[in-house]
Amino acid sequence: MTITKNQNGSELDIALEGRLDTTTAPQLEGELKHIINDITDLRFDFAGLEYISSAGLRVLLAAQKVMNKQGSMTIKNVNDTIMEVFEITGFVDILTIV
Repeated sequence: MTITKNQNGSELDIALEGRLDTTTAPQLEGELKHIINDITDLRFDFAGLEYISSAGLRVLLAAQKVMNKQGSMTIKNVNDTIMEVFEITGFVDILTIV
């Protein structure tokens, strides 16, 4: 998985490419731990994301919990496969998907 970050003050854009699964979720989790405390607007771009597993969902849920306290988190460009996972798991009710 490739993670591309672009931070502008307290705004952070993260673009993900590839698969967010058991192997790659710790990579994203590690990236977020170092910078999320200073962020008020977290935006994910899933245009290049092909797959998400429960490990990936766990990282998103943890990020959403932090952002609920200090700002907002949005996810854009979600493909049909990942949207189906979000719908089945109820994440559509937790996450802000635009």
